[in-house]
Amino acid sequence: METSFEDFMAAWTDDPMHIKEACLRFRDTLAQPDITISFLARPTISYSIRASHPNARAQNRDYIALVDVIDDDTPATRWLSVCMYADMVTDPEEQGDFVPQGLGGEDALCFTLDEENPKQCAYIAARLTEVVQAAKGA
Repeated sequence: METSFEDFMAAWTDDPMHIKEACLRFRDTLAQPDITISFLARPTISYSIRASHPNARAQNRDYIALVDVIDDDTPATRWLSVCMYADMVTDPEEQGDFVPQGLGGEDALCFTLDEENPKQCAYIAARLTEVVQAAKGA
């Protein structure tokens, strides 16, 4: 049975680190005109929000950003890995991890959020806004 994003979020009730709120914020940041959002549930591994744009697909890039909810042991220990192409985003505070060939075989910049941290959450949301603008060619 396929899990929808809404069903996944409704079932996610154990969240002592307040990661669910950040996940929603990141999904909402990506939900812009011309951006297609898909969701892939792989229980006990990850739950992935995938954002794509026609300009990226024209460059053989399936996605412009991935927001993965990593499901280590239980919902209480979930954390986020947010990745985008390194050439579509900046990291002025150097908070991301550069991952060679980490997204579709191309270099990626990935950010981790594993606890409630409003400053880090805002920083990652700003990177997602930046990648959306880059995809749109703005």
